[in-house]
Amino acid sequence: MIDGRINRRRGRIFSPIFASRLASHDYDFYDEASFNAHVRVERRRTERTMKPLLLMLVDISSLEKGKGRTKAIEKIAYAICSCSRKIDVKGWYKRNAVFGIVFTELPRAVHGIREKLAEKVMRSLSRALRPDETQKIKISTHIYPEEEQSEIAVRNLMDFYLYPDLTKTRRTRLSLILKRIIDFVGSAAALVVFSPLFLAIALAVKCTSPGPVLFKQRRLGVSGKEFTFLKFRSMYMNSDPEDHIAYIKKYINGNVGNGADAAQDDGIFKIKNDRRVTFLGRLLRKTSLDELPQFINVLKGDMSLVGPRPPIPYEYEQYEIWHRRRVLEVKPGLTGLWQVKGRSITTFDEMVRLDLRYLRERSFWLDLKILLQTPGTVIACKGGY
Repeated sequence: MIDGRINRRRGRIFSPIFASRLASHDYDFYDEASFNAHVRVERRRTERTMKPLLLMLVDISSLEKGKGRTKAIEKIAYAICSCSRKIDVKGWYKRNAVFGIVFTELPRAVHGIREKLAEKVMRSLSRALRPDETQKIKISTHIYPEEEQSEIAVRNLMDFYLYPDLTKTRRTRLSLILKRIIDFVGSAAALVVFSPLFLAIALAVKCTSPGPVLFKQRRLGVSGKEFTFLKFRSMYMNSDPEDHIAYIKKYINGNVGNGADAAQDDGIFKIKNDRRVTFLGRLLRKTSLDELPQFINVLKGDMSLVGPRPPIPYEYEQYEIWHRRRVLEVKPGLTGLWQVKGRSITTFDEMVRLDLRYLRERSFWLDLKILLQTPGTVIACKGGY
């Protein structure tokens, strides 16, 4: 479907004569919308095959405007097509400003050929353009999957150039505004209704163990932006997280089952009968009452009422490529499809698949359905630890 749509638009990209020239050499050159759709398709292919891709951007925005610029643009397009393979995707990354090339099916040691590909394209451009025009061209390269994960990479979770398909259209902006209104009104109402319960739990936490009432933790939100995640404290102060980190690594890698020694809980993977958890904390976790302060996160805009649960940075470090999509596109939620469908009884991969299903099917009605199902799941205490 994408190819058919693109081919019908080919004649609109350049002059008919130049479009015919490209066609005579069997070159496909895509418009902006279709090229960006192809970037998404190639990311999905990389997730399946594990063969990296390289997105090269050729910035021509500094070229002088006028008749000469139109001619230069056509020369650049032809040079790009002639120095790349037919399986590579060529087109407008940003119309009349930035060309894009997606080099696909590359060796896994792609980092070593980044400079070679850039030099190859620049040589082709130098042969097609005048020296003064060539000097105004800027080339950048972006590899998917991104660089090996590290603390720095997690802080800069995504290279936005690799996700042009996530650009918000007018329709998506309107749906996000509606979702934000519902989140604001819903969280404000919940904070008022549950205020007596907030006070009772806060007093209970303070009276049963030393330390603050609220537990604060850095989590990853939409597009990997960090925020302070709030819960009622359910653990003793200064608890060592090393056991939890080791367990998460094993669980995500599929080395831990759903046996009596372990369990998942709403987006954080927790050890069953965890010695760090207080007596009151076990009750709060079992009933999900420890999650109530997240209505404050929703009110502030860090989270939504419905969405994937926000991961801890060290959890994200263990993700496979396809796992990462669950934290890129939408705000994390207080509840979600996983909570009402599987919660702690699913494997990690199954949880991610439920999150990705939500991303594909998300709508006002799906959010409403999940919100209506959540109280029953909480009351049943199914999968809570």
